[in-house]
Amino acid sequence: MNLEFDEQDEAFRSEVRDWLATHAPRDWSDWMSASREQVMAWEQTLAQKGWLAPGWPTEYGGPGWTTTQRYIWDEECARINAPRPSIFGHVMCGPVIMAFGTDQQKAEHLPPIANGTRIWCQGYSEPGAGSDLASLKTRADRDGDDYVVNGQKIWTTWAHKADWIFCLVRTSREGRPQEGVSFLLIDLNTSGIEIRPIHTIDGEHHLNEVFFRDVRVPMANRVGEEGQGWTIAKFLLNHERSSVGGSSGSKVALAQLKGLIDSDPALRDNPAWGKRLADLEIDLLALEYTNLRALEKARSGESPGSMPSVLKLQGTEIQQALSELRVEMGGYASLPWKADPVGEPAFATATQIYNFGRAFTIYGGSSEVQKNIMAKFALGL
Repeated sequence: MNLEFDEQDEAFRSEVRDWLATHAPRDWSDWMSASREQVMAWEQTLAQKGWLAPGWPTEYGGPGWTTTQRYIWDEECARINAPRPSIFGHVMCGPVIMAFGTDQQKAEHLPPIANGTRIWCQGYSEPGAGSDLASLKTRADRDGDDYVVNGQKIWTTWAHKADWIFCLVRTSREGRPQEGVSFLLIDLNTSGIEIRPIHTIDGEHHLNEVFFRDVRVPMANRVGEEGQGWTIAKFLLNHERSSVGGSSGSKVALAQLKGLIDSDPALRDNPAWGKRLADLEIDLLALEYTNLRALEKARSGESPGSMPSVLKLQGTEIQQALSELRVEMGGYASLPWKADPVGEPAFATATQIYNFGRAFTIYGGSSEVQKNIMAKFALGL
């Protein structure tokens, strides 16, 4: 594939850069810690421009961008730390509905995602089913035209601010565990749903437990056939892993650390910092080209194979390494929380980012799971 940017690409970059300079919020940047109102206002601003769902075709309300345009968009957002839209709607649930949903489901759910008026969350992990997701126990039993759902989900990002949740549920106990899993779309305002907060080590509340007690869900809300949930889950996880392992944010973090070395004689005089940054920059460049190849495969309809796992594994490990390096370079200035910074502002959030970053190599499938996938599908082991 062509990895160079032509004149049209650079013209598009200028358009994106100018638009973001005028419209991107300046008072917040992280959608996970932002308010629901802030996120919805920004997503609707993007939707009015037609840019909320970069990977969607025009027929479903997307911009129909090329692979290169999507990459440029991601780079420009990262460059100014512009807020990213929640990935649960346009990156995860939307493509699932496009690929497996009925016409009725597409008509009901895709427009609210594309116009930024409906927020989604993901109901996968359970207390006894994380990396071993096929062990999930949340039941969905048929009762007339409904399923009656009972069980618990955990580590559910943004459940307390979302409107709907897409869930893996067990509709059968026959055969292999994967064969009894189905994929449901559930309105979080339905009676019998309880959401409890989980406060994490970084001091934020973005995770939750979600309990289902005799929750009635229309069978029309099942995506795909009964028992097809495992196939759909793997399809969705490929989209999630590609997004969480992206390189643009890490490129910005790397550039910031290089700038700190250039401006601080104490850091500049220690060659160890420069060597570690150089090693990370090499890894990041390899990740960037792998990311571009993955986007090109998706555009051409090719199977991504194990590439999403490669991106997730390498991308999140680079993110962790950068957060660790920031803390070490900052020394005492990295210790306070962002509320009472000491010294260089770039280190004010170092500890918070470091603490949250311990989860980078766990959520979306742990690094060990990614290595198993790569061993099976890429190496044939």
